[in-house]
Amino acid sequence: MLFQISLSLALLVFATLVVMSVKRIPEGQVYSMQRLGRPSRMLASGTHVVLPLLDRVVHKISLNGHALQLAETPLTDLHGAPRVEGLVYWQVLEPERADEVIDQAEDLIRRNTLEALCASPDPVAEPIPARNARLKQALNQHLRPRGVLVTRVDLKLAA
Repeated sequence: MLFQISLSLALLVFATLVVMSVKRIPEGQVYSMQRLGRPSRMLASGTHVVLPLLDRVVHKISLNGHALQLAETPLTDLHGAPRVEGLVYWQVLEPERADEVIDQAEDLIRRNTLEALCASPDPVAEPIPARNARLKQALNQHLRPRGVLVTRVDLKLAA
């Protein structure tokens, strides 16, 4: 009797480990894996076999487009500073590079957008399409080496 319970328990543990060792990655995503706390590999879409007790998923990186909504004042210490409203569209192109900054991507884009906007001598007087194109170029200079691409900037300045 004890042998049957032990055998059943061993088979249950074995079946659980087999099920946990198969990872199905959806289309349009990449999983960043760590083995024993160290980065090991990136898993593209499809079915993969992993070591369940040694490997763990650190980031699930979506390769689809993202939209970051901004509604902030770039220079909060100046009275009457223009308020930034709109969207910044971005996408991960190189997950290996983006893995390091994916958790802070939105904050990084927000901060770089506001810095680029404040670097302009008079952002309010600048035509909207020209300002948005300049912001997109400035953002891509900072973000492209990190595997992230800004595809479109659609910002307006409100008083």
